[in-house]
Amino acid sequence: MNVLTVDGLNEQIKNLLETTFIRTFVEGELSRVTYHNSGHVYFTLKDADSSISCVMFKGNAARLKFRLEEGLKVIIEGAVTVYKPRGSYQLNCVSIEPSGHGALALAFEQLKAKLSAQGYFAPEHKKEIPKYIMDLALITSETGAALQDMLRVASVRWPLLKISLYDVLVQGESAAASIARAIKLADSAGHDAIVVGRGGGSMEDLWAFNEELVANAIYHCQTPIISAVGHEIDWVISDYVADLRAPTPSAAMEMILPDRNEILMNMDAIMQQLTRTQAQRLQRAQEKLSHLKASFAQNAIENRLKMKLDEVKQLQSVFNQKMQHLLESAQRDISPLVQMMQRQARSIVQSKAAELKHLHSAFLSQDPKLKSKKGYAQISKGGKLVALESLKAGDLFEAMSDKVTLKSEVKTITIN
Repeated sequence: MNVLTVDGLNEQIKNLLETTFIRTFVEGELSRVTYHNSGHVYFTLKDADSSISCVMFKGNAARLKFRLEEGLKVIIEGAVTVYKPRGSYQLNCVSIEPSGHGALALAFEQLKAKLSAQGYFAPEHKKEIPKYIMDLALITSETGAALQDMLRVASVRWPLLKISLYDVLVQGESAAASIARAIKLADSAGHDAIVVGRGGGSMEDLWAFNEELVANAIYHCQTPIISAVGHEIDWVISDYVADLRAPTPSAAMEMILPDRNEILMNMDAIMQQLTRTQAQRLQRAQEKLSHLKASFAQNAIENRLKMKLDEVKQLQSVFNQKMQHLLESAQRDISPLVQMMQRQARSIVQSKAAELKHLHSAFLSQDPKLKSKKGYAQISKGGKLVALESLKAGDLFEAMSDKVTLKSEVKTITIN
């Protein structure tokens, strides 16, 4: 009997499994997907009856075009490996393809859904393309046919255009980074607009324009940007993120550049309209000027002055006549008034003279100096006539007759 150790048994199992299942294809549903910080991806592959642990190491995981998600049905190419210390085995995945459709198609739909949810395709984020572009940046391959198509259309439609070429890789692993760098550089250069694109090809050829790196560069670009990738039937992520999608590179030039022939025709039409308008305005101005001349002739300053002078003379004649009439009338009315005033004045003077004579006589009769009655005198105090009874002891007073004035002081008062 051959007795094995646990380690020996696990070693034989490891050798058997790893040499038997060197390249195995397994189909199942993803579960418990974990993206580790190291870059490795750990998950479980299961079907209705069983499951197996799986790992995809960093190098292989970096080549995945889509993201592993819970419930996704896939076909895995890998090898069975055994971890001998625990006696466990797992499937070491080399490549993974979605079951039923291609990896690129799935990756496209996954990224489209992600960016749409983040608002990358929202209409309010779209910038308006300038009507007259004078400075245009082209981000494409300088060796591609797309560049020549765009230059040809631009030279025919709008020869005034200044074009700056940013040569980039348009396919391959480094293409996305090259395109993103060129977008940032062109955005900082102050162009009126940017066209990014290439000619047609397979989905793999156009894949650089489906990378999230390029989508981010377009979304954050401050310059209006046009996506012109492939043919009319080709849709890439950059078409959804850009401010405008053109079905082909040459169509982009036709969509964003004005047609010089159309502009020249418009200019001719504008000049004709301007000529007609100016002629009409000139005719109206001439008619207005003629009317003003006629009106001026009628209202010339000389005519108006003569009219005013005639009015003044007429008014002066009327004034003189009225004044003459008033003077004559006044003279007729004044004579009786003068006579009446003279009579009244004489009467008033005579009346006032008689009144003055009477007052003078009264004054003389009251003058103490003219009174000669014996034993009587007028008493004054402080220059004013007072009654004798109003004096008090100690008062100074004057006693006046018609000839003598005495200044005295009251010593005593006796009342009878």
